[in-house]
Order: sequence, then structure tokens, then C-alpha cells
Amino acid sequence: MAKDPREGGALWNWIYKYWAGPAAVQGAVEGVTQEARDGWKRDLEERKAYSRAQKAARQAARRAR
Repeated sequence: MAKDPREGGALWNWIYKYWAGPAAVQGAVEGVTQEARDGWKRDLEERKAYSRAQKAARQAARRAR
């Protein structure tokens, strides 16, 4: 059974959170160019539309029962 990562103790938790934790890169999501930002926004909207369609399909399937 996998051990809970929070069981490392206060010192190890602090080390992970403030020193060895996941990297954060400022501005990584936006991209460098306007084209990259537009592509990211377009992709995000397509993913949201897909999620909305899947949710609507699940709701329709529940109603059809």
C-alpha cells in the first residue's frame, strides 16, 4: 500500500514545499507570442466545449432511463 506523502514529518514537508517542490514558472501558460496565447485560448475553449457536450450527453442519458 502506498504511503501518504504527508507522513514524512514536518521537516520533510517543509523541505518539499519550500525547497524541492514543484517548479513554478511565471508566464508559462500565456506563451511568448500572441499566436501562442491565441492558440492556448482556442484550445482551452475547445476543451471546455467538449466537457459541456459530455455533461449534456450524460444528463440526457440519465433522463432517458
